[in-house]
Amino acid sequence: MAIVVTAAEKRLLQDVTIPPRPQTLLTVSAEGKKEHPDVGVIADAIASDMGIAAAVLQVVNSAAYRRSRQIDSIQQAVMTLGFRRVFPIVRAVALKRAVSGGYDLSEFWRYNEWVAGACALVADAVKLSSIKDHAYMLGLFQSSGVPVMLEQFEDYQTFIKKADTTSWYQLQQQEQQQFETTHTTVGALLAQQWKLPNLLVEAIYYLYDDSSILGSDSELHPMAVNLLAISKLAKYAVDLKTRSLAGKEEWQQVEDAILGRFGLDEVEVESLVGEVHEVLFDSES
Repeated sequence: MAIVVTAAEKRLLQDVTIPPRPQTLLTVSAEGKKEHPDVGVIADAIASDMGIAAAVLQVVNSAAYRRSRQIDSIQQAVMTLGFRRVFPIVRAVALKRAVSGGYDLSEFWRYNEWVAGACALVADAVKLSSIKDHAYMLGLFQSSGVPVMLEQFEDYQTFIKKADTTSWYQLQQQEQQQFETTHTTVGALLAQQWKLPNLLVEAIYYLYDDSSILGSDSELHPMAVNLLAISKLAKYAVDLKTRSLAGKEEWQQVEDAILGRFGLDEVEVESLVGEVHEVLFDSES
């Protein structure tokens, strides 16, 4: 299902600077498109950017990925996980670096890293490990439009603070009225420009659509719906530790649809939330 950009948004977004893809990502992407990709070329390209390489190793060795043995080099990561699993992680960390902007976004990225880690855990729990890496990427970048909005609109920093205590299902309409666009629209356009899979573009754009988007008759691709549902459950787990009231309100909007889609009950959700907290938060204390 295509994203929809209004005429007003098109005019507005002409002035929005969306960061370009770094050379490392271009090199890795070009090699990956070949009939017989050279793993050595891919590993060398990633390793040549120390920031991206360090971030990739941090992700693949994180608690959310539950590896029995630590991966110590990019070459080992590519050989062990394979290009198809490493590439989404490379894109994720490259995009994070590119959209950092001129604001202190340490807390913003820390929150999104928690959500991304929770997405990986939830994907395993609901037996959708095959899309685990895309779920991680969605968790990290579902709000990637926020840094772009901060750079574009002087009063967006004040607006975004409302999200600490108010559900985005309430805020998104206010966001559209005040800024003539939303961070999810900008995030989806950013994902398009960076050539992320269409499934992720759709999931970002429809992040705060009504709960019918998660139903069995959704117009979205079933895998995009699964990614959305995973991210909602993961975000709920993280929100209980970070923005509890707003997170509970957002969860109430989608709870029935997600429980039905994954065949879960409230006790199983509570258990999964506890597991996420144990892996992501208790290990930090």
